[in-house]
Amino acid sequence: MALGCVPVVAKTEPMTQRAELATVLDRLAVDELVTAYAVTVDDGDWTAYPGLFTPEGRADYRSSGGIEGQAGQVAGWLAENLARFAVRQHLIVNRRVRFGILEHDTGDTARVRADYFNPMRRTEGDGPAAPDLECGGRYDFGLLRTPEGWRIGEVVATEKWRRTAR
Repeated sequence: MALGCVPVVAKTEPMTQRAELATVLDRLAVDELVTAYAVTVDDGDWTAYPGLFTPEGRADYRSSGGIEGQAGQVAGWLAENLARFAVRQHLIVNRRVRFGILEHDTGDTARVRADYFNPMRRTEGDGPAAPDLECGGRYDFGLLRTPEGWRIGEVVATEKWRRTAR
């Protein structure tokens, strides 16, 4: 048999597997960051909040009556305005992650669109009780890979509905 008749099979599996593994690891890291965001706000860890962001990172809560600004400034506003709620519980679901949406991007950016449900209860009263405020909407996160890992460059909360206790 002549060599020209022997099929040559390119061995691309290891490189493809490495790329797929890198994508899976990035997805896990991005998911961890979004979860850390929710837990940080729910726990009122306002010192940790700016650390989830890039140094220039911004948050926009204007659709729910909040402010837009640099993460450190927004952390102060959140601390003041959420102090009246003893219980906060963000549920961030339906996360859609897209990597490298910027032109000529090398995989160091991501967008996450996710829906949220956030019941909150005021500080007065003892024991479990129904929430005083419930709201839902969508987060749009713009994320950047930094030497410290994935960080939030911007987050925009778009409140779609709100219900208060009567």
